Amino acid sequence: MTDRVLAQLAALKGATASTLKVKWRALFDTEPPPYNRRFLENRLAYRIQELAYGGLKKETVERLRVLGKQYDGKPGEKPKGRSPRLPIAGTRLIREWQGTEHAVTVRGSDFEYQGRPYKSLSAIAREITGVRWNGWVFFGLKNHRGAA
Repeated sequence: MTDRVLAQLAALKGATASTLKVKWRALFDTEPPPYNRRFLENRLAYRIQELAYGGLKKETVERLRVLGKQYDGKPGEKPKGRSPRLPIAGTRLIREWQGTEHAVTVRGSDFEYQGRPYKSLSAIAREITGVRWNGWVFFGLKNHRGAA
């Protein structure tokens, strides 16, 4: 069974777009979405494995449903009350400075560096370098000309 699944997955890479759409109709019994080829390949690969090995456990689906209800925004929308420039919570920003790697974790409305909370990336950049820096520039989230 595994060899057959692997063969189907390998065939997706060499298939034409029209072949992928035919495969989509067969596996999902719906019209394929108007997304790019990479999306179709990835989703078809997941579906092939799902049908062969089974889908998510019932407990996992329920947990995802509960987590989804906690977030009442639209897909792709960041939570309200946060700057739209902030990366999503849990993102780790890594910066090497003078041979030392520094890691900052983005939290709900602030940042954590070396176990301490900071209100801004600029404060962390100053802590690391000893001089004033634009934190967004220091951590590579904004170029020097101001485009985020």
